[in-house]
Amino acid sequence: MLELTTPVQYVKGIGPKLAEILATKEIATVGDLLNYLPFRYEDRLNPRGIAELRAGEMATVIGEVRNSGLFRTRRMPIFQLTVGQGRSRLRCLWFNAAYLQDKFKPGELIALYGKVEQDPKSCELQIVQPQFEMLGDAAAEDADDKAAASLEVGRIVPIYESAGQGRVTARWFRRVIRKALDDLTPDLAETIPAAVRGRLALVSPREALWKVHWPEAGESSEDLQSSRTPAHIRLIFEELFFIELGLELKRRQQKAETGIPFRLDDRVRQAIKKILPFHPTTAQKRVLKEIADDMQKPYPMRRLLQGDVGSGKTIISFQAAIIAIENGYQVALMAPTEILAQQHYFSARRILENAGYRIVLLTGSLEADRKREIRRHIAQGNAQLVIGTHALLEEKVEFARPGLVIVDEQHRFGVLQRLKLMKKSGEGSEGRAQTAASEGSAQIPEKNLAEPDVLVMTATPIPRTLALTLYGDLDISVLDELPPGRTPIVTRRITDDQSPKVWDFVRKQVVAGHQAYVVYPVIAESEETELKAAIKMYRELSGKIFADLKVGLLHGRLDADLKDQVMRMFQKGELQILVATTVIEVGVDVPNATVMVIEHAERFGLAQLHQLRGRIGRGAAKSYCILMTGGKVTEEGERRLDAMVRTNDGFQIAELDLELRGPGEFFGTRQAGMPNFRVANLIRDWQLLELAKREAAAVMAGPNSEVTQAEISRALVALRTRWQHTYGLVEVG
Repeated sequence: MLELTTPVQYVKGIGPKLAEILATKEIATVGDLLNYLPFRYEDRLNPRGIAELRAGEMATVIGEVRNSGLFRTRRMPIFQLTVGQGRSRLRCLWFNAAYLQDKFKPGELIALYGKVEQDPKSCELQIVQPQFEMLGDAAAEDADDKAAASLEVGRIVPIYESAGQGRVTARWFRRVIRKALDDLTPDLAETIPAAVRGRLALVSPREALWKVHWPEAGESSEDLQSSRTPAHIRLIFEELFFIELGLELKRRQQKAETGIPFRLDDRVRQAIKKILPFHPTTAQKRVLKEIADDMQKPYPMRRLLQGDVGSGKTIISFQAAIIAIENGYQVALMAPTEILAQQHYFSARRILENAGYRIVLLTGSLEADRKREIRRHIAQGNAQLVIGTHALLEEKVEFARPGLVIVDEQHRFGVLQRLKLMKKSGEGSEGRAQTAASEGSAQIPEKNLAEPDVLVMTATPIPRTLALTLYGDLDISVLDELPPGRTPIVTRRITDDQSPKVWDFVRKQVVAGHQAYVVYPVIAESEETELKAAIKMYRELSGKIFADLKVGLLHGRLDADLKDQVMRMFQKGELQILVATTVIEVGVDVPNATVMVIEHAERFGLAQLHQLRGRIGRGAAKSYCILMTGGKVTEEGERRLDAMVRTNDGFQIAELDLELRGPGEFFGTRQAGMPNFRVANLIRDWQLLELAKREAAAVMAGPNSEVTQAEISRALVALRTRWQHTYGLVEVG
């Protein structure tokens, strides 16, 4: 008998070599194999007759290969296949598919799936680019072939993504998954508490695994394709439930840790008020209260602060920093790039230095002597606010009395980096931290054994479903209100053949005393791309179109000093137009900039476009974002551009971006710590995720009339043995 934990190579028909191929699909155990679900289903119980087909419908057709051939056009080779049922014939076409020439043999049985179309010239029905599967020789009489064929026709058939090359096809998956189910132990442990199962009417795990792969004849086609059968719901909920159970356990473990109960007395409140450069918004007051309440508790704060570009996250983080500093502790603020770290440093000096706070900047580009001096100030406790990049993670950097860790643009850091900075608590370093706390602050022990508070910030609005998983161990605060005086940015889309009008508009804005960005997707041109490049366009704009204006260039290949120089010149108004790449996506705050022109806007991601647009509209003057497109725009590109024109709401944009790109690629690269879901889909299954979160919290509340201690123990054992291994995010003790 097979267990869910049995290595997949022991399933009949697999073995060590095929197990290596399956490993590329992250299939290592029988449980992984059985959670490799079909991506769609075909109704081969009642396949369509060719004579019954109608243009415009999606259809499954099973027929016999009659003939095939490749014919070439001036543009591309086209492969044509003719399939028959008795006297009825159906033509199938594949473009650029010379590789199919030797695939089909007359007399073979084939299953086809695709959209039926009518040829405009001959008026015959055809399917273009159909998905297909060979079912074997139509005249075969071999008993094994007939047994295998029973999985292919006369039923609802699961369709799987192939893995690797050769044998590991959808048909192969059907056979080995069927064999694994046949040999699976009947005693599958039930790990979800009975009360939860009863409330949600969940089927048993064994029934779910059978029916998700081999649906019964009466199952709804719509429910199958949308993953809403009882079998699907059981497996999806189970996956989400254990993710949320692990996160709930992490939250409870964190609250059991020793934190720093910061004092928030009148002296600290006055210090906070002293630095405010403007009257705070209602949202800022609410969020600061949430953070301040957390910081007063005896366990460490773990909070995510998310707000759209320009919503005032930085001033909130400085206010939180003052609470820690006024209590005699140090604060670390980590940013992903030197430009952003420098931006925070300049802001901190402008806002905090006059109040007497000691601020240092530690980045990788500093000279060795300067780094050594700054590290000494940090270790002695002289530096109260330490701002830096990844350089803060170096082993040589030791804090005397760390009280608060602020991580900006968290999506650019892995979860482990966040944890590494949190752990710089000076444990085992009795000789350090001898410097007395600042006058009037709380008495601090020489050795700080308490965990520092953590405030994570992001200007990338995160859809709730992602926040519940990626940041599920954090409490969430949202700044959903812009400071007073900000006007919505006007966004327009235009083709690049109208660029003279755009440059005239930019000139008018500059003559009126404002500044402008012109953004390009690449630094230098190459022979492989027709994209305009920043360097070439800088020469054209500065030498011809705006020869009488002050134009600067900023891109990632410039050395740090030159980047800093260009950025400062633009901030001071010494440059009127800045030609740049996405290096300006974070970090440059110029309230006088009112225009952004983004060339080849169709080449940028939606979140990236929104982040870029956030560089303008930071002052009281009306601002304009012009999206210029060149060449053909894809359907997905059209949706991105339409969203940018339609709304300035970062959370609406984030939801669409998640829908377009999927959770794994939401941040451009797979997020460190993001669960790699096997059966759940955060976009489709958001309601089940909310439900799983509520049920997990109820179970972890402890034994009661509905959930016994034995059931809680079984769930936690399952979490540690199966789910923790599968999802790195859920690391529990």
